[in-house]
Parts: sequence; structure tokens; C-alpha cells
Amino acid sequence: MIDGAVRASNELTARWARHACTGETTALSGAGLWPLLALLAAAADGPGRAELRDAVGRDPADADRGAREVLEILARGTAVDGAFGVWHRAGLPLEPWWLDAAPGGSRGELSGDPDADRPRLDAWVERNTRGRLTRMPVALEPDTLLVLATALSVDTRWRTPFQDFPFRPRSGPWTGRPRGLAGLNSSGADLDPLALAETPGGPLTVLTVAGLDDVDVHLLLGAPDRPAGDVLAAGVDALDGGHPLRRGAELLAEPVARTAPGVTLTTVPSFTPAPTLRTTTVRFDVTAEHDLLADPALFGLATVSTDDPRGHFPRISRTPLKIGQGAQDVNAAFTAEGFKAAAVTAFGVAAGSAPPQDEAPVLSAVFDRPFGFLARHRPTGLVLVAGWVAEPEEWPEDASSGPGFW
Repeated sequence: MIDGAVRASNELTARWARHACTGETTALSGAGLWPLLALLAAAADGPGRAELRDAVGRDPADADRGAREVLEILARGTAVDGAFGVWHRAGLPLEPWWLDAAPGGSRGELSGDPDADRPRLDAWVERNTRGRLTRMPVALEPDTLLVLATALSVDTRWRTPFQDFPFRPRSGPWTGRPRGLAGLNSSGADLDPLALAETPGGPLTVLTVAGLDDVDVHLLLGAPDRPAGDVLAAGVDALDGGHPLRRGAELLAEPVARTAPGVTLTTVPSFTPAPTLRTTTVRFDVTAEHDLLADPALFGLATVSTDDPRGHFPRISRTPLKIGQGAQDVNAAFTAEGFKAAAVTAFGVAAGSAPPQDEAPVLSAVFDRPFGFLARHRPTGLVLVAGWVAEPEEWPEDASSGPGFW
């Protein structure tokens, strides 16, 4: 059961992905952004409060509680770590509500000297992303009065590791690479990791790669001409129960298998008639930077980023405040052994064998063209990181040829 704060965060992820994922390699974390927007909604008034309410999808009166719920999920995860940080300019008068409502975590003062403050905030980022990211994504300006930030990191190993191999797709945009791609394949008797989602935009193949702890990564493949943002948004909706999923044995029906993008159904000689799932995908390492004020209306920031002599956040301080900067840096890497990711989001507030005797069905799922991915906290359903892979890693030049090219 997806609870209110998690569902609201996932809806932001889907909406952001639909807007930001245009077909190039990228990644984003709605789970890193949503708690900050929820806190700002609870602290705002006037038109800005209404805009933030719409972006957050939650009543501002209890949005701060939702923010703490999501941050608690990140903090208590096994494969995911999360942190919240807030730094105020020394001497900025703070309201009692803000002192009580702001989540626990790192709290500190800004001296007003960027050269002195920047190393402390960068060190916080590096410490809370396990070294995958090393800088606070917003600049410290002379008029920066407040910095709000979240950091999350994901580090999980697969229950069933993949095998590396040099992969040369036979068709599509990834053909013609001289060295081939850094391919990954696996094979097993469990068919349930593969699913077909029936969505309004067409069928969507969903492959769940299970982590040893509490995070899974879902690979998403739509029709070749389906927009990247639509694939990711539909994937979030399907995993939240919004679209029906057909799993495992249901896909052994030939008409069903034919409708699943990237999936084929064949029979092979085998010792037993038990079916097999074979998966082929690629290594990827994605890095992205997002300016959250490039389209402020998407995040409910249009009004609260403008000058107003009364300010927009009276529950934080009687000093007039506005959002001066908003940014997120993300990195995500998918390998044969596991998945690692990190995101920092911040606002600057300014101001072997014998011959086989039988045949068995084989479901093959091949991700040999651009696809989406979602890293998801299994116990709660919170989508941690979403992204699109347009450029996978190439097979290393000094690597052996492995088991052969496809």
C-alpha cells in the first residue's frame, strides 16, 4: 500500500520525468526534491503557498509532516541513506514554527563569506553521498540567507549478478559501435521479474532487478517511438498500481509475449520443460544537473522566486525571503554486480552436459535501445531515482572478447 507522502513524491517524479526526459541520457530524484518543496509549502503564504501546494500534491497544513515521513524512509533504509541539512545566515531571526518543524539533521550557520562556508557544505555533500558527489549544487552568494538541502545515496548488490559480455545490437540506434557495448546478461527459472504493463500510451515492458537489501531497479522499455518522459511516467504509475501488470507465466502466452517491447518467446532443447527467463541489457553511468528555476512553475516556485517586500515564507523568518536558487545533481551507475546512485538537491534562499532430451520455453527480454530506469525502495514504493539511458557504456578497449558478440 502506497501511503500519501510516498504517492505524492512519486507523482512529482512522474511529472518531472515527463517534462525533463526528452530522449537524452539523464537522471533525477523526485524523492530528493519533494521533501524540500513540502517544507517550503508549509512555510509559505499567499499565492506562493497555493502554487507549492499544487506542486507537492498535499495540504500545506501537514506538508511538513509528509516531508519528515519521506526523509525518515531515506534515513532508515538499508541500501539507501538520506540526510537533510539546513544552514542559516548568522543573525537571521527564525520563527519558532521553523525551529520546531524543520527536520532533524545537519544544522549550521553561514558566516556570509562564501570562501569559508563552501568547504563545509561540500564536505556535507561528499559525506552523505558516499563520495559520489562532492559539491553543493547551489552557489553561496553574498545575499544567501538560508540553504536547504537533501542528500541521498543508493548502494545495492544484485541478488543474481549479471555476466559481462561484448554486446552488438543487430538493429536500432546502438548498432555500428566498433567495440560493441558493455553488455550484461542473466538467465534464471523465475519469470516474475519480467512484466508487461498495459498503459494508455501502449504496452510497457518492466524488468525488475532485485537488490539484496531493500532497493530494486526497474528497467522500462516502450515502443521505439514512445517519448522517454512518457515511458518513465507510465512506469511510475504502473508500479504504484495505476496500470495492470501481467507477470511471469502469463507472458508465456504467445499473443501476450508478442505485444511486450523487446520480448521474444522461443523454445530450446533442454533437460526439463521448465521455462527460462533470459535478460540482456547494458551497463550505464548517468550524471545530470538540473536548474530547478529554469521552469519554476513545474515545481510551484514561480511566485516564491520573485521579489516581494513582505517575503514569501513568514513561518521561517520575519525577514523577507525568496527562493534565489534551486538545483539538483544526480549520478547513477548500473553494473553486473549492482547499482549505485546519489543525488543532492538544494535551495538557496536569498535574501556444463549430456545431450538434452526435451524442449522448454524461453522468454528473452533485450534492452538494446534507449530505455528508462527507476530505483525504488521496495518496502514503501518510494521512487528514489529515475532516469533515461540513451548512451550506454562501450565495451572496454582492453577487455577480452568474452563469450562472444551477439
